[in-house]
Amino acid sequence: MKSSGRLAGILGLLAAFGPLSIDMYLPAFPEIGESLGGGMQGVQLTLAAYFIGMALGQLLHGPLSDRLGRRRPLFAGLVVYILASAACALATSMDALIALRLLQALAGCAGMVISRAVVRDVSDVLDPVRLMGRLMLVMGVAPILAPLLGGYVAAWFGWRAIFWLLALVGLTALLLCLFLLPETLPEERRRRVSLAEVLRGYAGLLGNGHFMGVALASGFAISGMFAYIAGSPFVFITLNGVAPAHYGWLFGGAAAGFVAVSQVSARLAAGLGRERLFNLTMGAIAASGLALVALTALHAPFLAQYAMIFLYVSLLGIALPVGTVIAITPFPHMAGTASALLGTLQFGMGALAGAVLSVLHDGTSLPMSLTIGLAGGAALTARLLLGRHRPA
Repeated sequence: MKSSGRLAGILGLLAAFGPLSIDMYLPAFPEIGESLGGGMQGVQLTLAAYFIGMALGQLLHGPLSDRLGRRRPLFAGLVVYILASAACALATSMDALIALRLLQALAGCAGMVISRAVVRDVSDVLDPVRLMGRLMLVMGVAPILAPLLGGYVAAWFGWRAIFWLLALVGLTALLLCLFLLPETLPEERRRRVSLAEVLRGYAGLLGNGHFMGVALASGFAISGMFAYIAGSPFVFITLNGVAPAHYGWLFGGAAAGFVAVSQVSARLAAGLGRERLFNLTMGAIAASGLALVALTALHAPFLAQYAMIFLYVSLLGIALPVGTVIAITPFPHMAGTASALLGTLQFGMGALAGAVLSVLHDGTSLPMSLTIGLAGGAALTARLLLGRHRPA
């Protein structure tokens, strides 16, 4: 690979489609609800639709990329993402926006799946944990800048401009990939498989204790972050009086912690070993989540609660890159499929966390904290129960 830095930059941009498409329009929720007449509940459904699209779409893009190579499915996904983003900007009803957000996610998740598969493709010549760390550096900038940028864009040009901006991001990614991203899956390594074989591949992964031990642990851990994304506008702004203009700084602060920690993940993995580091991180994530629940129940100051949220999100900077490498590395013959199922489980569990948060909602900050705490505890439990399995 001529330039690992260039590769990491392109892959990071592709992996950032999720956080960009989710976080950039959070500050515009009230305006969108008022403009399209669906209220806050309707806008939250557009977020749920995106999570569902991210979960389902990856099941399609993974096997396609294993069969056709990485570039062609990626280009198709990016083109549809661009068109869906433009259509979101032109939506005239909440129902239309919900459907278009689903389509946007179904297409945009191609970047997330294929970026992880490319990391596995080049792992023979580049350290995969180090490359994932660099990828997380680029990807991690998205949730730092997205809510800030989205807030200003909505204030100056209206909420529709946010989706025009996302279409521009998609076009930029398409051009970069077209001219700078090589094909990393040669013809002889592609899997010409039928639908039945694809389903058997997924079934095999679901029955693989090693893969599921990592996938469930990382999925539960990331579901806590999804609960934070869905609940923080209400908890920060409505309950704790944070100005909407300042919300992006707090949200971005936790994302900055994620980025900073991800940059030392390769060094820590080299010193402690990937498996041990992942296990320790799951323990720390569970501890920070449970500490958040205790602080919230005791009505501790907001900054003390935010400190635990900051720690939880920062630790994901280790859990996600290291967990991805541990989960996918044993499956070089089906890296795209394994990457897809990993992402589907993570976003599916994120959608579940959003449903739990909605059911527990009582007008206080405890439901968000409790959901995060439960997610952290479940992540550690999954790792303890299944962590003994070794790759077949």
